Amino acid sequence: MPRMLDVSEDVRAEIGDQEADRLLAGENAPGSYDCTSCRTPGDTEQERTSTVLFVGEETAVLAFAHATCIPSQVVQVAESELQGAVRSITGDQAGGFAPAPVPAPAPLAAEAGPAPGQAVLGITSGLLLIQGELRPALVVEPTAPIARPGTTGEGGDDFLTLLIEQGFGPVHDVARPPGQLPGWSVLLAMGQLHAVLQPGTGGGNQVAWWQAHQPLQVTDGWRTAANKSRTVLVYAAPVGSIGQQPREDLLRDALEKAAAGGRLVAAAMPLAGT
Repeated sequence: MPRMLDVSEDVRAEIGDQEADRLLAGENAPGSYDCTSCRTPGDTEQERTSTVLFVGEETAVLAFAHATCIPSQVVQVAESELQGAVRSITGDQAGGFAPAPVPAPAPLAAEAGPAPGQAVLGITSGLLLIQGELRPALVVEPTAPIARPGTTGEGGDDFLTLLIEQGFGPVHDVARPPGQLPGWSVLLAMGQLHAVLQPGTGGGNQVAWWQAHQPLQVTDGWRTAANKSRTVLVYAAPVGSIGQQPREDLLRDALEKAAAGGRLVAAAMPLAGT
């Protein structure tokens, strides 16, 4: 029986057209599964289901998730973590992965470093006390001024303007949580930060606005707060506004100074993953 599966172009490119078509036809897809994001049961015959391909250096594992939790995509993870997930599947059937026969993908090319003068988005995680509650936050700051696509960048830094056009809101008071930004989400997989996702063009699947070169560790407190609220506050500031702060109180001070200077925007995003 055909399954209600979403197979993204990235996943199809990794597993091949033949395997993707067999999944969609129901030959290899499970009926029921544990969602790799929220860990609750799902059913490919009853609800839209995303195929999520976790790829290590030598191993690939296909998992399934509610389409409402996470879009179909390829997620790169450390080989050691992927082997641990495979052992949990074949040993005690624990965990949110559902094993499926997936052809080993071609070796992944190392991500290219930025061209000279090209900005990279740095990201810092921390907990902010807002209205009496510790809220998980990410702070994004580029390493150089950001120019509007198609321009030379001689006009200055367009980073905040571009984000406001995407729906981020100016922050005047860090003590107040930012508004929700529809279509965006923060991807946490196997306890590590993988990406900030934005809406795809033409209403398609989400795409990565920021993606970790290597999955980033977050503290247990951050992950607990994120899993509790299912929401992450994402702040962004131009280069030189925040810096690398060694403590969360110093990070908050830097955010408050940036907000006072009109150099901070933010949005609340749902958490995808655990």
